[in-house]
Amino acid sequence: MARTWKKTFVLSALLILAILINPVHAREYKVGTWKTAQTIQPFYYQDFVTDADKVTVYSFTNPADQKTALLAKSLDMCGTTLAHAIHSASQGQPVVVVAALCNKCSALVVKKDGPIQKVEDLRGKRIGYVPGTMHEILLRETLTRHGLSPEKDVQMLRVDFFDMGMALAGGSIDAFLSGEPFPTLAVDKGYGRILAYPYYGDSVGAINAGMLVRRDSIENNPEMVYNLVKAHAHATNSLNQNPDSWLKKASAFGTPLDILEKAAPNMEIAWDMDQDFIKRAMALGERMEALGVIQKQPDYQALFDMSFVNRLKEETASQQ
Repeated sequence: MARTWKKTFVLSALLILAILINPVHAREYKVGTWKTAQTIQPFYYQDFVTDADKVTVYSFTNPADQKTALLAKSLDMCGTTLAHAIHSASQGQPVVVVAALCNKCSALVVKKDGPIQKVEDLRGKRIGYVPGTMHEILLRETLTRHGLSPEKDVQMLRVDFFDMGMALAGGSIDAFLSGEPFPTLAVDKGYGRILAYPYYGDSVGAINAGMLVRRDSIENNPEMVYNLVKAHAHATNSLNQNPDSWLKKASAFGTPLDILEKAAPNMEIAWDMDQDFIKRAMALGERMEALGVIQKQPDYQALFDMSFVNRLKEETASQQ
């Protein structure tokens, strides 16, 4: 009897110890994003999940690679431009935007002392861009609105974001459309000049990027998605309330703090989505189809799921 009691006690103690070392409710979240000031929030998620949970952040250089990792189930959530999300959904891929990520952040840059004074002057010029990004859509739209054909009147050249400044300064391109901080950096270094901030009119506005999950994650593990959306919202609010800390942290990615401070008016981090956000995304999709970037419109009700954002807002309101 004593031996049985001792054996039971030892087994119970080992079980309790195992739970303490590796709690059954512990979760690991894998999130993808860019190392930029406007996409920084995932690096703060760890501060807004339970102590038992772990957030691992993977950095990428473009939205397509993040989306590929997401669909391969290597990530639970990732950042994406809304243009890329619309393009993916139009091809039937099971992706869902569950929160906003950032707005604004883009600029069209030309050589400081060059002859280009207005968008129409880009006729016959070489323009650097990254395919599949919001910047491509903004560039195509800007050219089209000013009477220029992206296919016939200019030469659009694929140039990595990190190489655009050197390409412009060296004369291998005449302009580029990119996200911050590269436009501000070009101005600060003395070789670039902002020709335009290419945001759409009232129909689309300055929407830019969002946070993406797989549809099966929403169906099979909605609490995981909610926890990530909640961490994203808290991180965004905290950074907006402490802009100095936001930019200082972002400077650790390699961009000098003074450059980020100059770029800050053209950057906006976000998390909230509402019906107006969806309407602007739909207007963006219509422009993408008109520009030939997509062949058909996606199912926007399937692409955007506001239930997690709305749940957070309801819970926040009930606690006040």
